[in-house]
Amino acid sequence: MPLVTTKDMFKKAYEGGYAIGAFNVNNMEIVQGITEAAKEVNAPLILQVSSGARKYANHTYLMKLVEAAIIETGLPICLHLDHGDTFELCKSCIDGGFTSVMIDGSHHSFKENMKLTKQVVDYAHDKGVVVEAELGKLAGIEDAVNVSEKDAAFTDPDEVEEFVKTTGVDSLAIAIGTSHGAFKFKGEPKLRFDILEEISKRLPQFPIVLHGASSVIPEYVEMINKFGGDMPGAQGVPEDMLRKAASMAVCKINIDSDLRLALTGTIRKYFAENPSHFDPRQYLSPARAAIKDLVKKKIVNVLGCDNKA
Repeated sequence: MPLVTTKDMFKKAYEGGYAIGAFNVNNMEIVQGITEAAKEVNAPLILQVSSGARKYANHTYLMKLVEAAIIETGLPICLHLDHGDTFELCKSCIDGGFTSVMIDGSHHSFKENMKLTKQVVDYAHDKGVVVEAELGKLAGIEDAVNVSEKDAAFTDPDEVEEFVKTTGVDSLAIAIGTSHGAFKFKGEPKLRFDILEEISKRLPQFPIVLHGASSVIPEYVEMINKFGGDMPGAQGVPEDMLRKAASMAVCKINIDSDLRLALTGTIRKYFAENPSHFDPRQYLSPARAAIKDLVKKKIVNVLGCDNKA
């Protein structure tokens, strides 16, 4: 089975009231943990690669890892560029075999964002590749994304129809209160479901995307803090809020920070308990198992896309 786009995935997700997990990948163990979990619960997958991950792991290596995952699992898998910020980067990924790209023009004006997005859409659609764009600005820091709280902005529902019609984009990432990284809320977590509901009225049957949607699972935060970390007050999006979003217009939910926390927390715990060990297989095996356990729980308990492959 070749790589697929998200078109059929999102259509089924919208109609079925669930979301597809978009998990960021950086190395072999993360790819294996995610895809083994999805295979066990028969879930479709979006594996996404940031610009930083592509530089770190190398485009060719990542492509071959994803190809191996398809061979091993037989699942429908989409390979997606996360937060592409230039036409050139998106073009490189499209030409290199990605089946979906995100052009993030949210740091531009509304008009410039539309212009850049349409440029990417025109090129991508000619190659059979789908495009995600972003309207509004999420706060937080993750990879190359760095938006201060004062510069963050909710998506304006009055802009979405013109944006989608003008650009021809296939899905839209919106800002309703999530943020990148592990420190998402000060005080009580809250998402603007009123904005999501209004956007879904303006864009009926159109797939919406949530970025910055890790739940920052306390178990792994505590593990990191116990073994030398310093993450007081880290909290993410409550899973019941994500389930609600998935039952509405949200068809894709991005998860990255939770994967990093599970991987790092498990490795730190391993070295604290086995300080003389140095074989990478010894500490990466439990880390891979932690990723698998986390992803399986997300698919079944939050996304609801198990048995939907």
